[in-house]
Amino acid sequence: MNLEKDTFTSAAERRRGMILLFVSLMALGMGQSLFFAIFPPVARDLGLSEIQVSAIFTLSAVLWVMMSPFWGRRSDVWGRKPVILLGLAGFGISTGGFGILLALGDKGILPLMSLYVLMILVRAIFGLFGSGTPSAAQAYIADRTSREERTSGVAAIGAAFGMGTILGPGFAAALAAFHLLAPFFALAIFALGGAIAIAMFLPERRRPAGSYKQGPRLKILDKRIRLFLFMGVAVSTTSAAIMQVAAFFVMDTMHLSGQETAQVVGVAMMSMAMATLFAQLVIIPRLHASVRSLLFWGILINTIGIALLLIPMNSGLFALSLTLQGLGSGLMRPAVAAGGSLAVTPEEQGAVAGLNSSTAAVGIIFVPVLIMPLYLIAPTGPFVVALVLSAVMLFTTRSPQLDMLEAKIDVDEVEEETLSRPSGHQ
Repeated sequence: MNLEKDTFTSAAERRRGMILLFVSLMALGMGQSLFFAIFPPVARDLGLSEIQVSAIFTLSAVLWVMMSPFWGRRSDVWGRKPVILLGLAGFGISTGGFGILLALGDKGILPLMSLYVLMILVRAIFGLFGSGTPSAAQAYIADRTSREERTSGVAAIGAAFGMGTILGPGFAAALAAFHLLAPFFALAIFALGGAIAIAMFLPERRRPAGSYKQGPRLKILDKRIRLFLFMGVAVSTTSAAIMQVAAFFVMDTMHLSGQETAQVVGVAMMSMAMATLFAQLVIIPRLHASVRSLLFWGILINTIGIALLLIPMNSGLFALSLTLQGLGSGLMRPAVAAGGSLAVTPEEQGAVAGLNSSTAAVGIIFVPVLIMPLYLIAPTGPFVVALVLSAVMLFTTRSPQLDMLEAKIDVDEVEEETLSRPSGHQ
């Protein structure tokens, strides 16, 4: 059998696959900015409180944390492509279903509490299945990059999500001219179309393991990855503490209407997303910096951005704060993911990608039980929590574990190891 012919795809197929993956992940980013920028004012009009709004995403976040490692391991066995398209399908169904529920609520067809419970359940579909896409996508990138390329490759995934968050508000504004809920349905169709395209055209380089007996399951407390998982949880928590109270904070401290709040928050989030995209598409590929350097500067910039929220606020300062946080996040997140990927073997890429992806939702779980009650006591309270976590992360960049990731290895040797790995049924 010609192993090289069966395993490698042409350059054109590889580019096409990366474009498909980029566009599909972009849809997830569009969904995030759509929900966080538009949903809070709509929810208040429906009569939902701040804590109820944040709790809508809690079950989804719990499922995301639980299922991401599962889907990561499944991608090691089934292959990356089936898990990616399953996640996109789940996201599309969840987003479209949420739009339908908002339409029913707007017309008063369902009682508020029944509508609220259904919102929680429909959003949970995203956590249950949508969690598979980032996990498998990161593992897909790891299969196709050397150690030296890993951070830039992972950054491309983040850039796809970041571009989606940039396009999301404009996408929503354009379609809202036809109907307020049109963006939800259009995005659902976009995601489902992406799943079909992935199924038909995404090339799979690494053979799935099938029933091949795998080694011991990668543990959360594995000393190779626990530092990066801690950082992932800390980044997730600081981000959630900012993002989920941002619209309420602007509305309450600047005394703005719902429409004015949506404009201020939309502009700030777009600026934040553009800064993230700049970090991931321009800074990281050009600098070729180490994981430690990206973590240090990313955390420092992010800390400065959070600190700005603790002084008297106006719309310009709010936008500057989120922009700095976006730049810092754009450096941190790829470094955290790449650090975990570089710390494990090729056979564990799906598993570590799943664990890393699960950390992204941990912060969302803390919001209704800690962040929102704290916000009701003191609007700047969540930002103090975020600032403390950032300071702790900055201290961890001194860890000797990061020294191990600086060592160079023979890229050809890694490729040969990947190709010679047993696959299929024995």
